[in-house]
Amino acid sequence: MPSRAANDVEVAEQYWHYLEISKVATILETNLESGLEPTEANHRQQKFGPNELTVKAAKPAWLKFILQFNQPLLIILLSAGLIKAVIGEWLNASVIWGVTTTNATISFIQEAGAEKKIEALAQAVTTEATVIRGGKKLKIPSKELVVGDLVILTNGDKVPADLRLVKVRDLQIDESGLTGESVAVEKELGQSGDLVLPQETPLAERDNMAYAGSFVTFGQGSGIVIAIANKTETGKISQLFRSAPRPHHPLNPQIQPIQSKLAVIRVGNGNLDLRSQIGAASPCGGFSL
Repeated sequence: MPSRAANDVEVAEQYWHYLEISKVATILETNLESGLEPTEANHRQQKFGPNELTVKAAKPAWLKFILQFNQPLLIILLSAGLIKAVIGEWLNASVIWGVTTTNATISFIQEAGAEKKIEALAQAVTTEATVIRGGKKLKIPSKELVVGDLVILTNGDKVPADLRLVKVRDLQIDESGLTGESVAVEKELGQSGDLVLPQETPLAERDNMAYAGSFVTFGQGSGIVIAIANKTETGKISQLFRSAPRPHHPLNPQIQPIQSKLAVIRVGNGNLDLRSQIGAASPCGGFSL
C-alpha cells in the first residue's frame, strides 16, 4: 500500500487545496518563512523557464485572410467562379466569389477574436510581484517567479501565479475572470490556520488558493507558488483557446456534402458552358476541347 506522502505527491498538481501547508512546502522544497534561496530560484527559472503564457507567433493579417480560402469546398467554388467569369457570366461569378469571400471574412474575424483573447490572458499574468527570497523581501517582474516562491499579496495587487495560501488577513480576491463571480471572494484558512479542502472542491470554492490574473481587492496574504505560465488555471484556458476548432453551424455536417456535390456540378456545368462557348466561336464549328 503506498504511503500518504507518495499519495500526496501524486495528487499534488491537481489538488493543492487538499494538502496541508507543511506538505506543500515539503513537496516544493521551500521554506515558509524565508522562501527559496536566490541560487535555487535562479536554477529553477533556468530549468522551467519564465512565468509567461505562450503566445503563438502571429502571422501577417493578409496571410491569415488568404489561408481562410484553403478549404476544398472554397477552392471548388472559386474555380467555378473563375469558369463563369471566363465565359462571360459575370453575375454568377460575382455571386460565387461574394459567398466565398464572406465565408472567409467571417472565419478571419472569428480567428482574430480568439487570438485577442489569448493575448489578453497573457497580459493578465504580467505584473510585478513581491517575494521573500533568502529571508529578504524583493520586488521582481512576475515572469521571474518560480514554483516554490513565497509571494506576498496586498490590496491592489494582481495575483502573479497560482498560489497555495499560507497566511491571510481579511483577504478578498476578485476571481471573476476565472469563475464569473461578480463579487470578490473572501479567502480564509479556518481556525487552525491551515484549511484543507476535499479533492472535489470546485475552483470557485477553493478558499485556500489564489489564481493568476485575479485581483486583490482588500486585505493581505501570502502564498507558495504552485504553478506558473501555461500550467496555471489561466494558462490552461489560454491553451483551450489555441486548440479550439473553428466554430461551425450545427447544420454544417449535413449541408457541406450537399454543397460539395453542387459545387462539383457547378464546375462541370461551367466547363460544358466554356466548351460550348469556344465551340460556337470556332469558324468551322467542329472544334472541341
